[in-house]
Amino acid sequence: MSKAYLVAYNTVQTLGWSYLLFQMINHFLSGGEVKTLYDNTRLTLQIFQTGAVLEIFHAMFGLVRSSIQVTIQQVFSRVYVTWAILYMLPSSQLSLGFPLLLFAWTVTEIIRYSMYAVSLVGTPPYFLTWLRYTFFIIAYPMGVTGELLCSFTGMLYAQEHDILSVHFPNKYNATFSFPLIILGIMLLYIPLFPPMYLHMFGQRKKTLGTKKEE
Repeated sequence: MSKAYLVAYNTVQTLGWSYLLFQMINHFLSGGEVKTLYDNTRLTLQIFQTGAVLEIFHAMFGLVRSSIQVTIQQVFSRVYVTWAILYMLPSSQLSLGFPLLLFAWTVTEIIRYSMYAVSLVGTPPYFLTWLRYTFFIIAYPMGVTGELLCSFTGMLYAQEHDILSVHFPNKYNATFSFPLIILGIMLLYIPLFPPMYLHMFGQRKKTLGTKKEE
């Protein structure tokens, strides 16, 4: 039962991210501009990126062997950008970072989910495995660059419009700065991204090296 569910989940996610990539390509082929890309892809992005929250429960209940901590970290970063940055801070939608992250996210997820779906019922073809452990070389830096550009633009907007910030004096005797939270999360990319990126190179060597030997 759990296997059938996971096959269905990964298949639906593959189709959803494929449709999102189609929307993006069609938008630009139709003469669309960066400033209108978000409006044309927003709903699909929100549905399928938020759907990834289920992966935390997959790890939590043992449906997959993924680390709960790593899964939370990966899912949080994407959901955070989708809702706290892109949805709440309109200027981030106009950033050149948005098409960068959208392209990186869509292709990465199409490859990842399709490989998971196939591996549940058989052995993934070599080209799919190769894509899984090769496309990240450009996708990870591209996605991170896009996320940081959108976050920076959003941070300036939050600062200018005083979004979600609480200042003294107030009855709670507490203060909160949303722009500083955004800045803090941006700075976390410095210690967190390199190990993750290098880890994928290690996985690439381990997986593709084994395939070649076979």
